Amino acid sequence: MLKIEALDHLVLTVASIEKTVAFYEKVLNMEVIVFGDNRKALQFGLQKFNLHEAGKEFEPKVKNPRPGSADFCLITKTPMEDVIRHLAACDVQVEEGPVARTGAVGKIVSVYVRDPDENLVEISNYVE
Repeated sequence: MLKIEALDHLVLTVASIEKTVAFYEKVLNMEVIVFGDNRKALQFGLQKFNLHEAGKEFEPKVKNPRPGSADFCLITKTPMEDVIRHLAACDVQVEEGPVARTGAVGKIVSVYVRDPDENLVEISNYVE
């Protein structure tokens, strides 16, 4: 029987790879990696976001690729107060939070921000 163990990567379709890379590198401390035929991705933990520029996507691709259609949650061990201070220092507005939510393996506290494409990015701490 098939059993999925982890998420390796997902693809973000973006309007500008340069703007996306700048945001995720500065605000979320993700590592920019280059692979394949000069493709870019954002590495964090054991996962990555592969980046496709709108209109220049790699095959195969989603049926209707478009920037701003993603909504995802990222987990950090950085205390939420420090996350909020860092976001403010980066001039990133918290859209909502901190609020209590339920993550994949337990209760989380989250803040929500938008990236340059208006994707909804949830940044969360697990509650012990």
